[in-house]
Amino acid sequence: MTITITAFENSPDRGRGLARDMRVRWALEEVGQPYEVRLVSFDALKAPAHLSIHPFGQIPTYEEGGLALFESGAIVLHIAERHPGLLPEGADARARAIMWMFSALSTVEPPIVENAMAFLFERDEPWYAERQPLLDKRVRTRLDELSRRLGDGEWLDGAFSAGDLMMVTVLRRLERSSLLQQFPNLVAYIARGEARPAYKRAFADQLAVFTHASAG
Repeated sequence: MTITITAFENSPDRGRGLARDMRVRWALEEVGQPYEVRLVSFDALKAPAHLSIHPFGQIPTYEEGGLALFESGAIVLHIAERHPGLLPEGADARARAIMWMFSALSTVEPPIVENAMAFLFERDEPWYAERQPLLDKRVRTRLDELSRRLGDGEWLDGAFSAGDLMMVTVLRRLERSSLLQQFPNLVAYIARGEARPAYKRAFADQLAVFTHASAG
């Protein structure tokens, strides 16, 4: 059965690999599973056909046979559980890898996204300058905690896993922020993720969509 995922027809990230379909693309590349991509316009996101799969009108979605999933974390976990390469064989190590997936999405990503959204949509508000230091502090606190936990390690818990895949994609949202540069081991950690052949293939595929859309 062919795997089909959805992605933006014209991504707001301008091909920088930040849209959440990148996580799913990377996971599928890591486990060597072929897939097709259905590009979706912003109008189509709110159309009944897409809402029947993703009730919140977002991307990515995942379809395989009669199975339809939304939420990038749930999709990556499904891929990791069905195909070898993203979860350790040992039960305890496997549980820890899943723990890091949840940590990336539930603990590290929220303050990063809140900070980014404030900059994009609230920076002209009179109270933005006063609020921004608090938003930065929340991000810096999480980065400091993660940096201390990673230490000199190559990955979060032994070998590369779905937990690292998810954490790297979350941290990459700070690529243009000076906050990340304060933690050299996290910068190096991201670079190791970006150096993986599967990541490079996924990034190139997502970038090609933007390049094609821009040329058109």
